[in-house]
Amino acid sequence: MNLHEYQAKQLLRDQGIPTPRGVVLDNAGQAEMAATHLGGDAWVVKAQIHAGGRGKAGGVRVVRSVDDLIHAVSTLLGSCLVTYQNAPDGQMVTRLLVEETLDIAREIYLSLTVDRESERIVLVASGSGGMEIEEIARTDPDKILREVCDPVWGLQDYQCRNVAFGLGLEGAQIGAFTRLAKGIYQIFMRNDLSLVEINPLVVTSAGELVALDCKISVDDNALYRQKELAVLRDPTQEDAKEVAAREADLNYIALNGNIGCMVNGAGLAMATMDLIKLHGGQPANFLDVGGGATAETVAKAFKIILSDANVKAILVNIFGGIMRCDIIAEGIITAVKEVGVKVPVIVRLEGTNVELGQKMLAESGVGVISADDLTDAAKRAVAAVA
Repeated sequence: MNLHEYQAKQLLRDQGIPTPRGVVLDNAGQAEMAATHLGGDAWVVKAQIHAGGRGKAGGVRVVRSVDDLIHAVSTLLGSCLVTYQNAPDGQMVTRLLVEETLDIAREIYLSLTVDRESERIVLVASGSGGMEIEEIARTDPDKILREVCDPVWGLQDYQCRNVAFGLGLEGAQIGAFTRLAKGIYQIFMRNDLSLVEINPLVVTSAGELVALDCKISVDDNALYRQKELAVLRDPTQEDAKEVAAREADLNYIALNGNIGCMVNGAGLAMATMDLIKLHGGQPANFLDVGGGATAETVAKAFKIILSDANVKAILVNIFGGIMRCDIIAEGIITAVKEVGVKVPVIVRLEGTNVELGQKMLAESGVGVISADDLTDAAKRAVAAVA
């Protein structure tokens, strides 16, 4: 679960980490009030959406008069902001963060994330922060500094100093960076986070470190014990199909293709999407219905897949281990009849009672196409949408 920038910055402030002063708006009538509250003669208007690349997409604007502030707020609120991370549909802007401007001397990238390979939390930093950090990581990885946190001792002072030296910080900035980095680590652990990204962490002309932006992601599996964070979820920023899948206890991620996928098992789902891509198709989603899929579960999955207007065919790839293939076939037949599926449905079954399951599908009269194996299923699905 992602937090909005203004929500993430509140966690930073609660930890004593400096951020710019700001005001959250949800209607244009609050713009003048924000200018009066913040003072000064220039402000930054930032669209609050769950996607990166806002600056390049026009979602972050510096304004230098109250009239320009009112105009920026009026045009951004209610608009659909499309960035490289949320294309092609974009996300609706329902809130804005208006902040004071700072005199910036330099920008730094700083994050804490989980490294799956080392199974550790890792502090990542670079002296080249800002909008081009992804390009820097790709073209000049030596500029990326890393410190692996011990699971018992956590992030240590010497590690923070190592990074501070590597970033070229000096004097009091080294101690300030150490306090800031360790504060972020405490936020990470206390709130069961999967990512804290400050991009950029700026050094002001006065030599102070300030978190100019912040992205925070919470581990969904820990939301049951992070109830104060769970209520901050903004469903308007999530795909409606993903929200419906979560309510149905299905693991679903929307993609931009036209072949719907229904699979039991995350690994099998990934393999299914790989085969579709290999044979020239584009998967419309990742959907894991789980090992104990029932007719009801399958029906819900069909409805969610078909709510995507781009879906022109559905590939069902089920391994009958926990559940027998004949039971799964019965569920597919029932679901197709109940939902009224109008697009080709290609089914590949494997496992216990697979012959009986295939026979039931062939005699069902619902027009389901039975595939011999996964490669055959992928080829048939791609041909169906060609």
